[in-house]
Amino acid sequence: MYISQEVKKDIFKNYGQSETDTGSAESQIALFTHRIKHLTGHLKKNKKDKGTQRALINLVGKRRRLLDYLKDNEINRYREIIKKLNLRK
Repeated sequence: MYISQEVKKDIFKNYGQSETDTGSAESQIALFTHRIKHLTGHLKKNKKDKGTQRALINLVGKRRRLLDYLKDNEINRYREIIKKLNLRK
C-alpha cells in the first residue's frame, strides 16, 4: 500500500493519543485526510480512473460521518481536529 507503517505511526502520534491509538476519531480522520489527498493527486493525472474515483467518494463520506459524530458529541474535539487539519466547515 502507498502508506508505510512509519507514516501511519506518525499520523497516529500527531493526531491521536499515542502511536498505537488507531481507533480514536481524530486519528482516523487524519488518516482518511492523508489518503484523500493522495487519491486526489492520482485522479488529477488519471482522470478516467473510475475505481479510484469511487474509492475517493467513499473515503470522503467516511470522514464526513466521523466529523459529524464528533460535532454532535464532543464539539471541542471537533473544533480542534478541524483546526489541525485545516478542514473547512
